[in-house]
Amino acid sequence: MLRPSDRAPGLLLGEGVELPDDVELGANVVIHAGTRIGPGARIQDGAIIGKPVALGRHSTARRDPPPPAEIGAGATVAAQAIVVAGARIGAGALIGDQAHVRERAVVGEETVVGRGTAVDPDVRIGARVRIQTGCYITTNTTIEDDVFVAPGVVTTNDNTASRHGPEYELEGPILRRACRIGGRAVLLPGVEVGEEAFVAAGSVVTRDVPPRTVVMGVPARPFREVGDEELLERWR
Repeated sequence: MLRPSDRAPGLLLGEGVELPDDVELGANVVIHAGTRIGPGARIQDGAIIGKPVALGRHSTARRDPPPPAEIGAGATVAAQAIVVAGARIGAGALIGDQAHVRERAVVGEETVVGRGTAVDPDVRIGARVRIQTGCYITTNTTIEDDVFVAPGVVTTNDNTASRHGPEYELEGPILRRACRIGGRAVLLPGVEVGEEAFVAAGSVVTRDVPPRTVVMGVPARPFREVGDEELLERWR
């Protein structure tokens, strides 16, 4: 049950939601039951937090009830973004306009999820990650700290394209610390992109990428090594 609140115009709150005094609220925000909001968080116009899970009739996704959504201290959920029940957003993170973060996904501290990006269930995203506009981060993907994901990147997790039985396990990509994924790249199920590696724009990654390796093409192939001058520590 949602109830109106005079804390902000059009605000609807579910049972047990407590808002610290310094939380900034836009208009027409909806916060569902049990959601935990940290101090200093910003929830912009039309955002929905703690949305109940909605699954298709034939979906094989987990159906156990997720815990409440959590928004960390100082995090921002931007206009019309949706954070589903069971998702956890770290302190200082930013969920961009119209982004969608699904159940049991974890977004680390100071990470940015860009406008219109979809983060599927059971995704693990580390700290200080930058995911740009319009990306798709599929179920069971792991993204370690300090990774950069350019606009339009697509990750995949099912080599059968849904022609499998209930025992089949979806396997998302693994993006190791400080790797970089160029715009419109496609990563196939289960591939691992090594630490400080660089996938060029438009590449299709069909096999693991070694650490500190630049790959490009369809399918992606090694092109050169990432030089010392390109490493993250050089630019901090």
